[in-house]
Amino acid sequence: MMIEKFLNYLESERNSSALTVKSYGEDLAAFESYFKGLDDHLSWESVDSDVIRSWMESMMDKGNSAASVNRRLSALRSLYRFALARGLVKSDPAHGLRGPKKQKPLPQFVKEKEIDELMDDVEWGDGYSDLRARTLIICFYETGMRLAELIGLDDKDVDFVQRQLKVTGKRNKQRVIPFGEELETTLKDYMKIRDERVIRHSEALFLTDKGERMNRNQVRYDVKKNLSKVCTLKKRTPHVLRHTFATVMLNHEAGLESVKKLLGHESLSTTEIYTHTTFEQLKKVYNQAHPRA
Repeated sequence: MMIEKFLNYLESERNSSALTVKSYGEDLAAFESYFKGLDDHLSWESVDSDVIRSWMESMMDKGNSAASVNRRLSALRSLYRFALARGLVKSDPAHGLRGPKKQKPLPQFVKEKEIDELMDDVEWGDGYSDLRARTLIICFYETGMRLAELIGLDDKDVDFVQRQLKVTGKRNKQRVIPFGEELETTLKDYMKIRDERVIRHSEALFLTDKGERMNRNQVRYDVKKNLSKVCTLKKRTPHVLRHTFATVMLNHEAGLESVKKLLGHESLSTTEIYTHTTFEQLKKVYNQAHPRA
């Protein structure tokens, strides 16, 4: 009876869509079925906040997502506000209850074997744009720098003697990132071809075919186009390569503090999210390898 009155209110007074009314009805019926299963004598008027908490816990135990539980709790809150305003109940047991926190999605990253395939097995053209795209990807993968940091690089920021790059990060903070032999060779080859084929109109390290500094969309396009050759991730962006750098470093036993400095994070807690990523990998390996997993 309570549910019917509330659904009629949604339909006639709130002009809610048929789909919304149906969804609310299903969520509320699920709760009614739950509390009746606990005790036949329970009613909408006698349910308390402990019963609602128990319902949320049971949904989480069954594998419902936080978003799904929060949606059902929202339907319950709406019904009790309606019922309280019309004197159908004396108190609102849903008032003040908080649903489960939504988990932040773990960072996506490209697998090492996919990066190796892209760098070593995929055929790249010999044109300037192909060489530039390959250099961009290696640069992201070997340094973990942000998109804005890469775009902002000038030739003078590359130190081949010390094998390091000087980047300008958030709030104009500068840091130095070391790089290895592969990136050194790749950068030198790229700069040689660039200077032979492109008329410079900028001091930028990465130039368009017209000699201008590359913009965000141009870099994103090059990265997405080429990552698509080896991986099926939904997101194939420069930031995914930054995640990949951090994950690879931690998987190969780099210290968390060192990775924090390389990434330019202010807080260690920001870097720690990558430890969850590496732990997820360990769990997969365990589940695949252990005979009793």
